[in-house]
Amino acid sequence: MVGEQPMCPPQLLLRGWGPVLLSQCLSSVFSQIPDPELLPTDPPKKPDPITSETVVFWGLRLWQVIGIFSMFALAVVITLCCIFKCRIPRTKKEIEARHAQRQAAKKYANTLETVPPLNELTEIPGLPDASAVQTVSEQVQAQSANSSHPSVLSVGEEQPSSLSLPETE
Repeated sequence: MVGEQPMCPPQLLLRGWGPVLLSQCLSSVFSQIPDPELLPTDPPKKPDPITSETVVFWGLRLWQVIGIFSMFALAVVITLCCIFKCRIPRTKKEIEARHAQRQAAKKYANTLETVPPLNELTEIPGLPDASAVQTVSEQVQAQSANSSHPSVLSVGEEQPSSLSLPETE
């Protein structure tokens, strides 16, 4: 009996194989049950289509944001054109008309330089002193100083004028 191995009774052998077979069956059954995380779910909701009434940010709608941006861009373009004097293409006729207008303005400015000053133009020939001539307002003030009540002229009356021009013959 030295080399003999002990023999298990067949009942014990069947009992040992029972749990193994049971675990094998259970593992095959459980492998067929899907994982809840992997189960198909409802497809994700499609985002709303973007329209002109879609609120973009700060409570502004899309058309308002586009309008503000385009006004800003237009202001930048106009400012740059004014600063750098961008030229808009014109016809040959418009260019020649503008050149003629500039020449006429230059000629007029040169003519104005040759016109005598205003005080030389208002001198009356034959009078020794230009300050001796009274203006209408000075005449009215002189009359009101002479009489406390201003005289009312009728239509037919003539007031003698203290300002008389010398007659030329």
